[in-house]
This record gives sequence, C-alpha cells and structure tokens, in this order.
Amino acid sequence: MFIQTESTPNPATLKFLPGNTVLQTGTADFPSIESSEKSPLARRIFGIEGVSGVFFGSDFITVTKDEVIDWDHVKPAILGVIMEHFQSGEPILLEENKNSGHAEHDGPDSKVVQQIKELLDTRVRPAVAQDGGDITFHGYEEGIVYLHMQGACAGCPSSTMTLKMGIENLLKHFIPEVQEVRPIAA
Repeated sequence: MFIQTESTPNPATLKFLPGNTVLQTGTADFPSIESSEKSPLARRIFGIEGVSGVFFGSDFITVTKDEVIDWDHVKPAILGVIMEHFQSGEPILLEENKNSGHAEHDGPDSKVVQQIKELLDTRVRPAVAQDGGDITFHGYEEGIVYLHMQGACAGCPSSTMTLKMGIENLLKHFIPEVQEVRPIAA
C-alpha cells in the first residue's frame, strides 16, 4: 500500500491519500479525541502524540497537528497507523455514515436554503475537498448564511478570505437574498 501526502493551505494540516475509499458517502469530522469514539481509525490516529484533529473524506484523511510538533516527527507514525488500519480490515467507522454534512432547515426560506446547499455541493465542496476539508451549511437567517468549516479548513489562515471573497461572492451572485456568510465555531 502506498499512501501519498499533500500539503494543504493550512500548515498545521496534511492530507493523506491511501489509494482506497475512506468513506462511501459524506464526510466525518473528529475535532477532538473525545469525538473519535465511533471510528477505530480516528482513535488510532489520535493515539499519536501531537495530533489535534482528524477528518475523513471520500478518498482522503486529513490530520491536524499541534503547532509545537513538527511534521517530521508525526508524519511517519500517521502513515504507519493508516497503513496498519487498512491492512487490518477493521471498519473506518463503527456505524454507517449518514452525515450529508448539511444541517436541516425548515421554514419560509427553504427554497433559498435549497439553492445555497446546491451551490455548496456543486461549486464549493468539491474545491475545498481538494484542499483536504469541507464546508457545510449550518443555518440561514435574515440574509446571513452560517457555514461550518471542517478538516483543513478549520483554523486555516486563508479560511476568512475563502469565506468572504469566494463563497460569499458566489452565493450573492446566484442568490440575491444572501447578504453575508459567517463561519460558526465547531
């Protein structure tokens, strides 16, 4: 098994490409060791000193490290854990992933919300996945779109620019009701 790595715009996060499917559908975010109880692989990765976050996409794993740890110290251990896990035959998740990523939203704005989700799914999420992250819809209220940034996007130095200059402009262009985009805390 050959696992490729790619840097991301977030210097504290690396993208690992195992050459196998990681998740059949959706994404899974583990921003802390406590959140990793439903994933044997995430728990193993958190067992490496200095790991502060794990995120799974369809064909990649992003790992975020503490700032005080150097990638030269943790990268070999992460590669070993990922390889060992895939060779073990254990599942990535202990239960089926039903997370599409987007929060549900009912109400008078449901048509606008549907347009927002469609633009996120077709234009934003594929591009962000290339950088090892994900951005999901969290809410919409009075012209303000609330988005949740995950994986390499969470804590990325360029995330504010991505939100304001990229996503906000895109949504405003296609959906006149959108006035602003804001991130939510994890």
